[in-house]
Amino acid sequence: MQTHIARSLHDEHMATVALLARLEALLGRYGPATLPDAAAVPLLRDLVFAVELEIGPHFAFEESHLFPLLAESGENEMVALLTAEHADILPCAQRLAGLARQGQATGFAPVTWAAFHSVGAMLTGSLAAHVDKEEMVLLPTLDACLDSETDGRFAMEYAALR
Repeated sequence: MQTHIARSLHDEHMATVALLARLEALLGRYGPATLPDAAAVPLLRDLVFAVELEIGPHFAFEESHLFPLLAESGENEMVALLTAEHADILPCAQRLAGLARQGQATGFAPVTWAAFHSVGAMLTGSLAAHVDKEEMVLLPTLDACLDSETDGRFAMEYAALR
């Protein structure tokens, strides 16, 4: 990655991939009918944090700052695809965060854990595929079309969100 903003997004993508791996491991260790033990609590906390302070703001920044610029550059199909994926992924992530909050606060009831398991499995697949697309298409496109002044401005604005 050549641009500052592409590097920042890449670093977040890698953190998201690591979190998804932890979630997949938890889901694999405990089936939908087997309640997790207290060792799951740190992951639940990290999921809530990631959705509220990383994934949501990441998507919002891309949509408000990067996608309009890319659309002006003729990348309308990519922008439409990634925007549609954001619209599918974010509500799923928010649902998972809500279930994680419940699990943190009171532990999981069987029905709540089954829902968490189902939503978690859905999110790991869709978000991992989305990250792959952004890594393969979005970031190289940003590197190719951003001038250093715009890159610097975007990097500063994105850092201010953190």
